[in-house]
Amino acid sequence: MSTRLRHPLVAVAVALLLTIPWIGTFVSYGGYGTVHPSENIAAGLVVAVAGTAILGAAFLLAWAAETAEKDVPRAFAIAVLAVLAVAPEYAVDALYAWQAGAGSSEAANLAVANMTGANRILIGIGWSGIALFSIYRAKRTSDPAVERRSGVLADVVTLDRDISLEIVFLLVATAFAFFVPLGGGIGVVDTLFLVGLYLLYLLVIIRGDVEEAEEHTGVPAYFQRYPTLRRVSVVLVGFAFSGAIIFTAVHPFAEGLEQVGLQYGIPEFFMIQWLAPLASESPELIVVAYLVNKARTTAGFNALISSKLNQWTLLIGTLAIVYSISAGSIGALPFDSKQVAEIWITAAQSFFAIAILLNFEISAREALVLLGLFVTQVLAEFYVIQAYTEPAVTDLSITLLYGYTAVYVLLGIGLFLRRRDSVRELLERTASTTRAAIGRETRPSQAEHAD
Repeated sequence: MSTRLRHPLVAVAVALLLTIPWIGTFVSYGGYGTVHPSENIAAGLVVAVAGTAILGAAFLLAWAAETAEKDVPRAFAIAVLAVLAVAPEYAVDALYAWQAGAGSSEAANLAVANMTGANRILIGIGWSGIALFSIYRAKRTSDPAVERRSGVLADVVTLDRDISLEIVFLLVATAFAFFVPLGGGIGVVDTLFLVGLYLLYLLVIIRGDVEEAEEHTGVPAYFQRYPTLRRVSVVLVGFAFSGAIIFTAVHPFAEGLEQVGLQYGIPEFFMIQWLAPLASESPELIVVAYLVNKARTTAGFNALISSKLNQWTLLIGTLAIVYSISAGSIGALPFDSKQVAEIWITAAQSFFAIAILLNFEISAREALVLLGLFVTQVLAEFYVIQAYTEPAVTDLSITLLYGYTAVYVLLGIGLFLRRRDSVRELLERTASTTRAAIGRETRPSQAEHAD
């Protein structure tokens, strides 16, 4: 009996069962866009049913991505996982951009606020939280990615140096993001550059070699033993099913949380920037926590960095496309001075986070700094919103954002200067990987292996 209970398909069945209440609710109320908190459906019920489905779908998504590593480059499998996990964030922002194109200036600001909030949550909570969780977990179980060092909060999570490609592409996108507000909106130039950058990244990783698969256990190991056709079918169905569940459930989940928040007097704009993106990022954080719990910390961090890259390129770049289609002509998604400050602090946080990873590791101390800066900024802004009225709220909020932007930039510059040698290695590895992808030379890892 116990053997049957440990069978991998039992875990798959449990994950599927978690999604059934949501599927039933989704079908009963007529499909996408119709399931949301109302007189007929209590906010708490929507949160419970949609949240449970997201949990089950996140596990299915993680298993599909791990199974796919047998047939495609690991970076590509993780990139697909990242795109599917954050697809709901694209849907929410696309909705606001569409409304902006129809003439709503407030919707344009909400699109930028939601986008910047999601990006800052991914680093401020995602990167820092997973690093701290990895270090904490390694105290009880062995994790080759965690290295013990003497000193206060000196333990570090070490990253695979093959992640250099993602870090450099993210650095380029971050540098470009500082100039986006100077154009008066997110326009066609931003779209061409950022979407083009992500397509170039996909080209490089798709042309990469399939690495020797890590030793998997549980569900992925079971499916990887399938014949090729069955295994590929399982992966595709897993991606499609989990992606559909996540895409349809996250928005109602976020709406339910917003309704609960309103009951406690939390301002709507504040919730759209922070609570809704936190809900939409939940599948990604669940997947990464699952990977870390399996001592696959490197793969977890790769997924987080890949998510940040696609959000910082595709998410921003597609906003202008949706806006232009809705408006009926090519144009730039406008935003006010508050959102200018939001974009700059988001770019500055990204710059500082990249600086931390230049030496392919993140310490407990660095993770706490990332988390502390994020939390104190959000709490300080929440205090301003609660304690003051317009126009003082906007002026104080902008001043606060610029102050934190300066802190992030100064800390980032300091780390870049201290880690000059790491920057050189990072650029050399990325250049070599890119040339290898178009057939000009052997990859660093291949050359080392050959030696």
